[in-house]
Amino acid sequence: MRRFLLPMAVIAIACFASAAFAATFITIGTGGVGGTYYPLGGSMAEVLNKAGIDVKASSRSTAASKENCRLVASDKAQMGMTMGSTLYQAYTGTEAFVEDGKLPLKILFNMYPAPQHLLTVKGTKITTFADLKGKRVSIGAPGSGNQVLTRMILDAAGIDPEKDFNMAQLTQPEAAMALKDGNVDAVFWNFAAPGAAVMEVEAVRDVVFIPLPEDLVQKIVEKNPFLMSYKLKAGVYKSIKEDVLTIADGNYMVVKDTMPEDLAYNLAKILIEQRDTFMDITPQAAHFAPEESSKGIIPFHPGAVKFFKEQGVDVK
Repeated sequence: MRRFLLPMAVIAIACFASAAFAATFITIGTGGVGGTYYPLGGSMAEVLNKAGIDVKASSRSTAASKENCRLVASDKAQMGMTMGSTLYQAYTGTEAFVEDGKLPLKILFNMYPAPQHLLTVKGTKITTFADLKGKRVSIGAPGSGNQVLTRMILDAAGIDPEKDFNMAQLTQPEAAMALKDGNVDAVFWNFAAPGAAVMEVEAVRDVVFIPLPEDLVQKIVEKNPFLMSYKLKAGVYKSIKEDVLTIADGNYMVVKDTMPEDLAYNLAKILIEQRDTFMDITPQAAHFAPEESSKGIIPFHPGAVKFFKEQGVDVK
């Protein structure tokens, strides 16, 4: 009997190990802990792990968009969250990605719009966009989509951050701490509203939001059709009593163009169909509906296209 049981046990263990190794490991590139990407990515990983599609998913805190595009393109992450402005540059191999060349990325789905936040605190004497000159300003972490978009805004305004103000390149948590402590005068942030980093500062300081000039917004949007004019609505933060004009970027989930079609199909299907699960993380998950999440600025992965077609939606 022992001779019979031992080989069977070995076979059982081998089968179990084989099944375990058959799982596809997915790393989701997210962002800093103060924004929306980080908790959303963690929730997505949990959903995928419970979906029964032989996927073992985990999320990874990163410097966000720019780094995520590079991680996905190099197979160091299989999914990545990125702002549209950064994604467009990565796909075309332009501006921030000239040295990288065109990265082999495809859209899995469009997540939600994210407005650019420009804020200061009372006492800095900053009340308009022009008042940034000569001040201490954080433009976002190196490698982040926030910094890419901030530099686009400053360039359109004719402002050189290296010369026209005292530039800092801080992550979201670092910028929040610096603004609270008075170590910077203003910060640029990009995330869905309301963002935790803003509310952290609001808890201890009197926050002032700075609108972008209307002519500057028009100039930026005309030059960059993947961006849009946007207003932070009164009440979205306790510091906003009247709508604040800014611009918004899209936020996308991207994968490498070589991802198997059936895997991309399953990932898109599960995350979009489970969008209600993510509403506790951000109300922006309401935008995961097929009609909205099928709108892109570069081509979609064929697996995602298949899913959207099943929903009666053509990708745009």
